[in-house]
Amino acid sequence: MLQHVFERACLCRTLDRVIVATDDKRIAEVARGFGAVVQMTSASHLSGTDRVAEVSGSHEHEIVVNIQGDEPMIDPSAIDLAVQGLKEHPKALMATLKRSIGRLDEITNPNVVKVVTDGEGMAIYFSRSPIPYSRGGAVTYYKHIGLYVYQREFLLAYSTLPVGPLEQAERLEQLRALENGFAIHVSETQYESLGVDTPEDLSRVQAHWGSLS
Repeated sequence: MLQHVFERACLCRTLDRVIVATDDKRIAEVARGFGAVVQMTSASHLSGTDRVAEVSGSHEHEIVVNIQGDEPMIDPSAIDLAVQGLKEHPKALMATLKRSIGRLDEITNPNVVKVVTDGEGMAIYFSRSPIPYSRGGAVTYYKHIGLYVYQREFLLAYSTLPVGPLEQAERLEQLRALENGFAIHVSETQYESLGVDTPEDLSRVQAHWGSLS
């Protein structure tokens, strides 16, 4: 699964290098086996953001992308889209992605994070609840795709920002930026995230691959 993510990330037009960041020697060994550059990190990090920030601190670059290792179907063009969104909107210090939701069960599922944006594509709020609330009018719901692009200096300072009540309530780390007054740009993509968190998720991805063969 990790090899699929790595190889797809290497197809991106906007990335200069791809690094596998881990605190697990087993993952590092596997990653080096398929030719990845690996950087070992502290085992004490509370989030992937902190891990990426540690790696970023030892490299010189302006933009950093956090790609989850459990997204074997990640679309390289979706990564490029998020990077471009950050580059084209100077007031944003972070960028991410959204996709329209077509299934009712996803709208009501608290594990599917929803996002609303303003007219410029800047995030207004992320929530596990259905947002916006519909009182009968036509509403398009968007789910958040968990891919993050950061201005490097902002990423290095992110873990020092105070955790606010919204982040504590929703358990959504990206709310820390909004609660502290920092803008997040959200680009719309057609990429359908297929993250693998459970054996059932893995079966779903394997079935998807089977349908393409």
